[in-house]
Amino acid sequence: MTDMIPAWVDGKLAPVEKLEVHRRGLRHKAVSVFVMSRGKVLIQQRALSKYHTPGLWANTCCTHPGWDEAPVDCAIRRLNEELGITGLYPSHRDRIEYRAEVGGGLIEHEVVDLFLATADPGLPVTPNPDEVAQARWTDIYDLTAKVSRQPELFTPWLRIYLDEHKDRIFGTLVGA
Repeated sequence: MTDMIPAWVDGKLAPVEKLEVHRRGLRHKAVSVFVMSRGKVLIQQRALSKYHTPGLWANTCCTHPGWDEAPVDCAIRRLNEELGITGLYPSHRDRIEYRAEVGGGLIEHEVVDLFLATADPGLPVTPNPDEVAQARWTDIYDLTAKVSRQPELFTPWLRIYLDEHKDRIFGTLVGA
């Protein structure tokens, strides 16, 4: 793996190889996007070839920005790369920080710019099989309930987002 991502080392932001960031649990930049349409959210099941959390369900897309990449540009890029989605312009909802073990001795310690985009019904979605096993639309209330009942099916960050930050992400759309 040769992806270099922005991470803090000794208090300074520096480009660090992605797998090394996760092995060391370094605090690093990230972007997460939720795409909504008529009360439903698009979620994805991570490809089985992913080096952490393979096969688990996550929000619409998430990634690490490039060194000089603006978070919104990163969000737009990854919607296209992961799901073939174009023409959406996500709005910035908040910035949060979390730390979670993701298996195999790896740790996500992310400073995440969270984005929300609204899509028309029938939005074309074409998952990239290297990134996404499948994608589906689900009612946000049903998703929240299922994450509570079967947390092992979902990524640690999606569980954190829905448990601790759903009002910051979705506003009045989803009650506490």
